[in-house]
Amino acid sequence: MEDEPLSVAAVSSVGQNAVAIAFESPPDFSARPGQFVKLVAEVDGERESRFYTISSSDVDDTFEVTVEIDPDGALGPILAELEAGDTMTISGPYGNAYYEDEPRAVILAGGPGVGPAVGIARRALADGNEAAIVYRDDDPIHEDALDELAAEGVTIHVLDADDDMTEATTDVLTHDEGEQVFVYGFADFLDAATTAIDAAGGDPDGAKVENFG
Repeated sequence: MEDEPLSVAAVSSVGQNAVAIAFESPPDFSARPGQFVKLVAEVDGERESRFYTISSSDVDDTFEVTVEIDPDGALGPILAELEAGDTMTISGPYGNAYYEDEPRAVILAGGPGVGPAVGIARRALADGNEAAIVYRDDDPIHEDALDELAAEGVTIHVLDADDDMTEATTDVLTHDEGEQVFVYGFADFLDAATTAIDAAGGDPDGAKVENFG
C-alpha cells in the first residue's frame, strides 16, 4: 500500500495526550501486530509524515495505531483532531520486528511501544499462545487494555520511566523453546531493555527490536 487515502473508523482516548486511531483496512491489506505504517499529511504546504506501529491484534476490517500526541509537533495536532469519516494518506506496512505466531511472546515496551505490546499480546491469546509485558513509562497509557490482558492471564509489569527493568524482565522470561522477546521504544529505552534481557539471562541479539528514534 503506497500513499493510499484511508477512512478513519474510530478515534478513542487511551490516556493523557494519547489516542488509538482505527482505520478502515483496504482490500487485500495484510499486516501483523508489530509492523508499522506511515501517516502523511500536508502541513503549511509541506508534506509531513510519521511512522506508527500497528497496535491492533488483526487488520481484517480495521487496523489501529496508537499515537502519543505532541501538541507542538508538526503532525500531532492534526491527528488529535481526527474523527470518524476523516481520511489520512497512509503507506505500508513496514518492518520485520513483528509477531509470527510464536508460542510465547515477551514484549518490553517503552512509552508508545505499549501500543504494539497490547496488539501482540491480544493476538497471542487469540491464537492460544502466551504473552507477557514489561512496560516502562511515567504516564502509562492503554491502562484499560493492560487490565483486561492481566485478567486473561498475561503477566504485566508497569514501571516508572527511571526504574531498572532487570527484576521484571527476569520474572517474565522462561527461556523455553519458542519464546520470543520483542522490544519497542525509543533509543534510550532500547539500551535499558537489552541490558535487562542480558542481565536476566536472555539473548538480546535474538530479540525483535523496533527503534522509534
